[in-house]
Amino acid sequence: MAEKRSAVGRWSDRLAVEAEPGLTTAQLMLTNHDLKPVEAKRRTWGAWNFVGFWIADSFNINTWMISSSMMVNGLSWWQSWLCVWIGYAISGCFICLTGRIGAAYHIGFPVVSRSSFGIWGSLWPVLNRAAMACIWYGVQAYIGGHCVYLMIRSIWKAWDREKIPNTFSPESGTTTADFVSFFIFWLCSLPAIWFPVHTIRHLFTVKAYFVPSAAIAFMIWAIVRAGDIGPIIRQPSSLKGNDLAWEFVKGIMTSIGNFATLIVNDPDFSRFARKPRDALWSQLFTIPAGFAITSLIGILVSSCSFSIYGEAVWDPLELLEKFLDEGNSAERFGVFVISFAFSLAQLGTNIAANSVSAGADMTALLPRWINIRRGGYICAAVGLAMNPWTLLTDNNKFTTYLSAYSVFLSSIAGVIVFDYYAVRRGYLEVKELYDGRKTGPYYYTWGIHWRAYAAYISGILINVVGFAGAVGTKVPIGATYIYNVNFFAGFLVSGGVYWLLCHYFPVPAVSDKWMEVGDEIEDTRVAYDSDSAIGSGHGIYVDPMVGKPYKLGADDSKIV
Repeated sequence: MAEKRSAVGRWSDRLAVEAEPGLTTAQLMLTNHDLKPVEAKRRTWGAWNFVGFWIADSFNINTWMISSSMMVNGLSWWQSWLCVWIGYAISGCFICLTGRIGAAYHIGFPVVSRSSFGIWGSLWPVLNRAAMACIWYGVQAYIGGHCVYLMIRSIWKAWDREKIPNTFSPESGTTTADFVSFFIFWLCSLPAIWFPVHTIRHLFTVKAYFVPSAAIAFMIWAIVRAGDIGPIIRQPSSLKGNDLAWEFVKGIMTSIGNFATLIVNDPDFSRFARKPRDALWSQLFTIPAGFAITSLIGILVSSCSFSIYGEAVWDPLELLEKFLDEGNSAERFGVFVISFAFSLAQLGTNIAANSVSAGADMTALLPRWINIRRGGYICAAVGLAMNPWTLLTDNNKFTTYLSAYSVFLSSIAGVIVFDYYAVRRGYLEVKELYDGRKTGPYYYTWGIHWRAYAAYISGILINVVGFAGAVGTKVPIGATYIYNVNFFAGFLVSGGVYWLLCHYFPVPAVSDKWMEVGDEIEDTRVAYDSDSAIGSGHGIYVDPMVGKPYKLGADDSKIV
């Protein structure tokens, strides 16, 4: 038995990832190289890197089609486009709020959440985000597989789902040709996961030039084939009064809901910023502009498709397939290039929104054995194993449930934002975020912060009845109205409840004035040393990463 335990121990050590020396057993479950604060040499993202990142992320198939549901529900093209502008402008503000924390202290979402949810309590929000990232990775990869299908068929017309023998049942939601195309995309995506986060900015730079150019070429091609910009542009709204107002609000919330995951995990990227301001204006302006332009191109191309085929084709891949069926060799080449651009768009979006996020989250769940790279590959494996085509057999239900998940993420974001800006006023003791001792200021009760969880549950409960109505249950109209603004409701209720609880039941390690000290941190080591705070009594302590003294008052609040 001793030999078996010894063998297990040896394998455990072999599988262990890089971590600084001198860490205790508890700290080995709280940190590794990917979780620790980013040292100066890895802070390589400048303002233009963030511009390229968001331009690249905005050009994807989901954004292309985002206005379709709004227009189907009765909005005119310009009303739906205005919803996109407003929704993503608001999302940009939320992104800057959460991203500021990462840019100032150079820590990712899993570590940021420890200050509000507790050292161990943060694992639940992290697990939620990781699970959603894995689901979305599979779905986005399957859409990328459709791009590969078009690329192959552009070369070999015999690559046809209708002609290739199908080994899947008709009810499965896929065919042999589609599955093979999906697997090729999934397999070709794996090398991109290998590279460290601070170096993959080059992928987004390439995508930021190539994909928008291909999208504009697609739009010109569609306009030339149609002979004009189509009738959808001239179609007025079919709604009036109260119905129009609420549909407009829902359009805005759809845009915000699609961005909920990135709002929460923006610190995973902003922590690599050279300076905090590099992650501010570059994100605030690029996000609404990039997503609005992509949406406008989608509207124009779909309007042209109505002139060509007598019906609006909102899915650009479906439209490319129609072009392919009718096209000559030159048009097939055009379909290949545009499909390749869309596949690159899906790859970049999957890396930015899913694999890196899931990798960072899984790193926090098992930091001794998982780093961002390993977590990204686990995410990819889950995305393959979950058979994502089964989720897309009913697009309406899938969209409803996934958009509802933004309720949970909005409550997490509310707690984190109010904790940093309203309660702590920008002050974090970074080294203590890796402290698993009971005396640490973020340990709270058994490592869990009850105030944060009370606020988090409150933010969810305000939307529960409205969600039941969204899936078909008859509910009071008031609950429906609240759910129409679900992200705001969850964010404000959870944040407000958290602030009130922290006001009446004070927490330690806060400042009475705005005091962001991230730029003063030079030593990014997190191992305990003789200068570390040794308890939450009421003596004088020194933040070992900054060197500034502080005192804990009688209520354990920080007196600077």
